[in-house]
Amino acid sequence: MFKRCVCFTWFALVALGGPAKAEETFDPLTLVTQSIDQTRGLSSYAEINMLIKRPSWQRESTLYAWTRGREDALIRFVAPARDAGNALLKQGDKMWTFNPKLNKSIRLPGGMMSQSWAGSDFSYDDMSRSDKWIKYYRLEHVDTEVSDGLKTYTIDAIPFDDAPVVWGKERLRIREDSVLIEALYYDQDMQPLRRMVTTEIGELGGRVMATSMRMMDLEKPDSFTEVRYDAMDFDVALEDRLFTLFSLQSRNR
Repeated sequence: MFKRCVCFTWFALVALGGPAKAEETFDPLTLVTQSIDQTRGLSSYAEINMLIKRPSWQRESTLYAWTRGREDALIRFVAPARDAGNALLKQGDKMWTFNPKLNKSIRLPGGMMSQSWAGSDFSYDDMSRSDKWIKYYRLEHVDTEVSDGLKTYTIDAIPFDDAPVVWGKERLRIREDSVLIEALYYDQDMQPLRRMVTTEIGELGGRVMATSMRMMDLEKPDSFTEVRYDAMDFDVALEDRLFTLFSLQSRNR
């Protein structure tokens, strides 16, 4: 009797294609959180080149940026001279801009954080490396693919009903080493309107990360904005006063 049971079990496994493989356990929230933290650390300092390309003109700018945790950021134009001193401050969910020509700080309403920043294709949220995906979105694992020996996960970020965002959905593609490969932004009718793609991956500040990213309006194929990180340092000592309105209005920092 025992032998018949063993044989039946073996033949059943053969008929069913062998033992069932364990399904992959994957938490999209963990990966998205790691991807955000990978470009911020506990704190960070970055030197950035931004190229805005339009059919009839283009403009390059140099910016310095500081972050602390997942919520605080300060970004300042340093070149060209006509833009130097323009700055953006983010404190949690609050955001201000400073224009040195007007010598005035302006508090941005929450609805403006998804709008174009400094005439580029990136939004205020994009540039401040916001943690919006882990605060305002439900994250769903859609697909997994393997390229060059690394898994890349496709994750749909679907906003909560009361989320202060304008997109109907955002689709992220993130490698298993936390590098964001692509982000696709959909309107409320689930039509894709914007696409951000990583154009270069390298090592900065001892971390493998996206070092160059291009944002495009899908309705304007001849236009784009490219952001390139030229230098990066993580877990740097930053004073509390850096992320204040006084610091925002300082041109010497």
